[in-house]
Amino acid sequence: MSESASPRGAAVGRRIGIGLMYGLWRPRVLGAWRVPATGPVILAVNHAHNIDGPMLMGTAPRPVHFLIKKEAFVGPLDPFLRGIGQLKVDRAGADRTAISKALGVLSEGGVLGIFPEGTRGEGDFASLRAGLAYFAVRSGAPIVPVAVLGSADRRGRLIAGLPPLRGRVDVVFGEAFDAGDGSGRRTRKALDEATVRIQGQLTAHLANARRLTGR
Repeated sequence: MSESASPRGAAVGRRIGIGLMYGLWRPRVLGAWRVPATGPVILAVNHAHNIDGPMLMGTAPRPVHFLIKKEAFVGPLDPFLRGIGQLKVDRAGADRTAISKALGVLSEGGVLGIFPEGTRGEGDFASLRAGLAYFAVRSGAPIVPVAVLGSADRRGRLIAGLPPLRGRVDVVFGEAFDAGDGSGRRTRKALDEATVRIQGQLTAHLANARRLTGR
């Protein structure tokens, strides 16, 4: 595997995220204890705003390596994102380098962060890509659903594209679950079935998180 993601870099990224998130906003973190303290785990995060990734980096109890679209790796952001252990992915096709690095994170017992909808949208897990199921079934790592609520709030913004400064953003971690059926199968049918199971779990967690937070 070429140029593996840096665990030390992700730890630095977490410290930067903590300072940024708690300095500019008021994150309320619920259920972080549900993230396994050791071993590989996948955080599946809804995606409604650009700040969702940094928000997770600063509120998750462990350093996170996110799969991030290659378009974000421009100018000085390229070496910075690489330096803090984030993974560049080309969403136009099967990016074998990104897949290899992501599986490497999990094989080394790290935390992989994925926006399973593939791009920013309504943040409701309505349309999942198969990548999350592939990583979960291939690695055997449990999935922890995460709901970020309030990051897309447009009221009171001082800076376009960012949530209101000092505004509250809720980050709700759900129960870890296994995506596979226990057979270890990695066929297209098995991945499709896993995707259906994952979508059900993520959608249920999001609904519960909204009830819990009143968002």
